[in-house]
Amino acid sequence: AIIFDWDNTLVNTWPVIHHALVETFVQMGVAPWSLEETKQKVGKSLRDHFPALFGDKWEEAGKIYGDTYRASNLANIQGLPLAAEMLEMLSQTNLYCAVVSNKQGPTLRQEAAHIGWDKYFSKLVGALDAPRDKPYPDPLFLALEGSGIAASPNVWFVGDTITDVDCALNSGCTPIFYGNGTLPEHVKDKVFYINSHGHLTELIKSI
Repeated sequence: AIIFDWDNTLVNTWPVIHHALVETFVQMGVAPWSLEETKQKVGKSLRDHFPALFGDKWEEAGKIYGDTYRASNLANIQGLPLAAEMLEMLSQTNLYCAVVSNKQGPTLRQEAAHIGWDKYFSKLVGALDAPRDKPYPDPLFLALEGSGIAASPNVWFVGDTITDVDCALNSGCTPIFYGNGTLPEHVKDKVFYINSHGHLTELIKSI
């Protein structure tokens, strides 16, 4: 099986995420992050991250963020280079494919349907769909539920943040780190690295 993160692993949503965060920070009277800070700090789900940022006002902040994000996400979402070709290639194999994201489930599934990629996945699991979100293993276990496939090193989890790597390791799966980000020293030797979806395609074909 191959499980994918969604945001900035398969699709480019950094501009929309950053815009929604800046709007949230401004309305909540907090100094906004730069785009680079957003890329470094975003990874956990809203219910796990916002209480640390906004304290007991985190639900109010979450509504601002969600409303702002959903106002422009469908108009701006686009697949990353060669991601569509990689998914089409996967659809011709017998590999089980799913998505595990910390984006809220309904929004995740709406985005996948909007760009016509929901057909590639047996399940699309988002935040709040499982008892706990990434980096806990719960959503990954949910993604495999009913497939007859157990979480193991034979299940790859492809993602672009330490949250994805930790989720893979916490569930006993193999982390595949996408992109040019950096990881903490304690996980660097436990991860396979890919720098493009073309690279991932070749890796899949080699197994």
